[in-house]
Amino acid sequence: MSAKTPQHPNPPPLVRVSGTHREMGRQIGEATRKQVHHGIENSRQLLESAYQQLELTWDGAQIQARKYIPFAQERYPQYVEELAGIAEGANVAFDDLAVVNAMEAVTVDALHLTRCTSIAVNDERTSDGHILMAHNEDWVPEDEDDVFIVHASPKEEPPFMAMTYGGLLPNIGFNAYGIAQMCDTVYPNDSRIGTPRVVVSRAVLACKVPDEAIRTMLSAQRAAGYNHVLAHESGELYSVEVSARKFGILYGEDGYVVHTNHFISQAMLSVEDGPEELIASRIRYFRALRLVKREERHTIKTLQAIQRDHVNHSNSICNHAMHGDDPLDREKTINAMVIDLTARQMHIAWGNPCENPYHTYHLDA
Repeated sequence: MSAKTPQHPNPPPLVRVSGTHREMGRQIGEATRKQVHHGIENSRQLLESAYQQLELTWDGAQIQARKYIPFAQERYPQYVEELAGIAEGANVAFDDLAVVNAMEAVTVDALHLTRCTSIAVNDERTSDGHILMAHNEDWVPEDEDDVFIVHASPKEEPPFMAMTYGGLLPNIGFNAYGIAQMCDTVYPNDSRIGTPRVVVSRAVLACKVPDEAIRTMLSAQRAAGYNHVLAHESGELYSVEVSARKFGILYGEDGYVVHTNHFISQAMLSVEDGPEELIASRIRYFRALRLVKREERHTIKTLQAIQRDHVNHSNSICNHAMHGDDPLDREKTINAMVIDLTARQMHIAWGNPCENPYHTYHLDA
């Protein structure tokens, strides 16, 4: 689309880890030391560039992040262990990683950045009867180089494969029990100090059935929530919109689910913060919905075509809004993935999918 669009002809790095959560974290940190350091530095620079709007220093962000960790420690100590392992393996301060993983919370969602698009279609809507999901991950362009894939074999949880970047816990992916999750940031006005949403969504990758996954998304004392597009190998599809105190569940009764960054369920509209700032999200949602409904039977290729769509450019499904002046309004698609849950495969384009090839990864379990 543009000569300035970053090119990634090679696949993103694959990191294989196994063992206890602390051991897996250390292995991730050791293998991605450069990415973790870079991710922390990017977060520092983002806060610095947005100081006028946020009035938040890095030291202040660390103080804020420390308020959230005890809730995560109480509810999900295994993932705090994972985070501590990443810090050890990458040789960074745990407090710095805590800020990265609680960034949306410590900035009180003032970073109206994320413009992700998620789609799921079940066996009734695919040409080969497979369950397919698609997700465009939109974030600040500086973090694009830090994308990698985790293939994990935890000691006491199901094997999983997920995409992540920098020092973030992995949360967008699928597991060997046939549970898959895509996360879209939403903007509720009832956020509170509690378990960071990244930690909650990491826990979903350990779930074995949809009921368990949804109960995990609604974890007690959560700080806020994502929209979780949830798929099960049976073809059950859900979009679970979550805030700190409320939730709404949309069911894929027609064989598909589409979601972007605004609330859709009636239950959640009353807690949406700044809906007028989310017009581009609504445009992407309707555009993706139209493209999904237009095909009688989807394939990996038809979903990849949707991921490359440029209607409403630069705030399109394939997002190129990376050259704005406002530091809180600069982002782009840093990767686009299609998960074939039936085949336990992930097809991922590193960077904008309009200019970068897809690469295939398999979950060995």
